[in-house]
Amino acid sequence: MKAYYYDNVPGDQRLPHDSGRPVPPSALEALNVTHHYLPDDLDSVNRIATSRNYKNRDEIEISPTLLPNYEEKVKTFFHEHLHEDEEIRYILAGGGYFDVRSKGDEWIRLRLERGDLMIMPAGIYHRFTTDEENYTKALRLFKEDPKWTPLKRSEDTDANEYRKEYLKSRDGSEENVTSGQTKDGTLDSVPGEQRIT
Repeated sequence: MKAYYYDNVPGDQRLPHDSGRPVPPSALEALNVTHHYLPDDLDSVNRIATSRNYKNRDEIEISPTLLPNYEEKVKTFFHEHLHEDEEIRYILAGGGYFDVRSKGDEWIRLRLERGDLMIMPAGIYHRFTTDEENYTKALRLFKEDPKWTPLKRSEDTDANEYRKEYLKSRDGSEENVTSGQTKDGTLDSVPGEQRIT
């Protein structure tokens, strides 16, 4: 996995969009994002799934030949959203990009390839896209029945209980979350009018 700030340059979302500003693992840990590199190690994936009470799984293949309305679907995946469930993806083949919001509301791009397992907490704003190869095969893990329900970012999702719980676990007390303070006590650096909604 490679992590860096997204460059925000207009163009195809499937391009690297590497700003040249790397993101250290500690910054991802502060967002409650977990990464494991487990090439050809399904036993370790199974242990992680068991430890997190995941009971179901499926595989998804994303490519122009396998996914009907591919271009439209990839654009849908790229809309900023959250889920009310933890999201675990294990890349079996190909690759792609997950973008997650930093504490300052910037996009952090995560380049995932075969063997990468990523866990994103419920309530984190994120999006996904394939890369220029247009192929991703991933194992998706679920606590209950397989489902993928994206909730697009809005005032409603900002008030969503899973979003509030995520911010509380990321930043500390509810008071800091509602006042715009980060865990270290500083104010959030992105003014409300500059946030992408």
